[in-house]
Amino acid sequence: MNGFFGEQTPIRFEGPQTTNPLAFRYYDAEEIVLGKTMSEHLRFAVAYWHSFAWEGGDPFGGSTFERPWFGDTMAHAELKADVAFEMFALLGVPYFCFHDADVRPEGESYSQSVKRLNHMADIFEKKIQQTGVKLLWGTANLFSHARFMAGAATNPDPDVFAYAAATIKANMDVTHRLGGQNYVLWGGREGYETLLNTRMEREFDQLGRMLNLVVDYKYKIGFKGTILLEPKPQEPSKHQYDFDVATVFGFLKKYGLENEIKVNIEVGHAILAGHTFEHEVATATAHDIFGSIDMNRNDYQSGWDTDQFPNNVPEVALAYYHILRNGGFTTGGTNFDAKLRRQSIDPADLLHGHIGAMDTCARGLKAAAALIEEGSYDRFVDARYGDWEGEEAQAMLAGKRSLEQIAQRVEKHKINPQPRSGAQEYLENMINRFV
Repeated sequence: MNGFFGEQTPIRFEGPQTTNPLAFRYYDAEEIVLGKTMSEHLRFAVAYWHSFAWEGGDPFGGSTFERPWFGDTMAHAELKADVAFEMFALLGVPYFCFHDADVRPEGESYSQSVKRLNHMADIFEKKIQQTGVKLLWGTANLFSHARFMAGAATNPDPDVFAYAAATIKANMDVTHRLGGQNYVLWGGREGYETLLNTRMEREFDQLGRMLNLVVDYKYKIGFKGTILLEPKPQEPSKHQYDFDVATVFGFLKKYGLENEIKVNIEVGHAILAGHTFEHEVATATAHDIFGSIDMNRNDYQSGWDTDQFPNNVPEVALAYYHILRNGGFTTGGTNFDAKLRRQSIDPADLLHGHIGAMDTCARGLKAAAALIEEGSYDRFVDARYGDWEGEEAQAMLAGKRSLEQIAQRVEKHKINPQPRSGAQEYLENMINRFV
């Protein structure tokens, strides 16, 4: 293959012993893990925005990347699509994801923007047929343009709400047309910078109405995929209304959407909310709203969302443990919402980042599967809660005992429970045997 990446051949699995930097050491797409191939379990996707739209800037400096597709014409957008699918083929990933602003230049009007989006959808449709690479999810960028500086659905201007709704509709249409398996809503500015100019209760109702409109339209067009909402606590807003998974669940419950919308969880956003990634996945599975993940990592010495490629196997393994125990992905997958460092300017750097990330996820998946198969971890945790299976414990849990009855039983039987070890160190050592 001779394109942006030169004569690079597709990346192959060569095993842990290889020293080839352009080969997989752990990700073997066809290896069977818990009855399914690695590819079927992990459902890898490449993020169009970080890999092909990001220019390498940061708050203190401009672009460091020089890409032949950077520009605001449709010719640039078409070249970008060529390179994107070239890289998907080299990596052997089954999926990709995009925002509308990633794949087409902004038009001078809503109509022109939609026309350009549909033109790129024509191209994607052909490339999907040619390569077999499918769309994991599409979404709309409702945060970058100045019109969205005070939010999209939560904007005080109803015309901005209407423009956002129309933009979502156009992107849902394209996602549906391309066979996307999910549609993601990320409220990048659905929050506030200061309460001095904010009516929070009004903004909640506006956001709730938008989500209901999206669900209604999903059924109207016959979209079979999952609607996903992505939590994030801050940045760019001081406080965002989709702060974390628990906050999103409460919001969905308030507006009657807990059975309609699930969550797309990002590692970096979990860290910004003061949680671990494992915590957010476990919270989502506990509330039955788990959908998909954006895989990356933060620099723990920085206070912002750095979107680095993952390399922390224990962190990844614990997250995949909860995903596997929940039955694995259905429509969701592992999307690499990760970007190169601004000094990594060579084409090969894009491949290195994804190769390392895919190997990290493969190691995490295999560790999680081994932990489940070996069984001692689950047996320990089950035993810790084992007394809840007793008759009286079940009666309390089922609401068959009043507070007075419980107190009478404690007094009658002179119940005086003693502390039991949580054995955290033992469990940490056990986990380390698998990673």
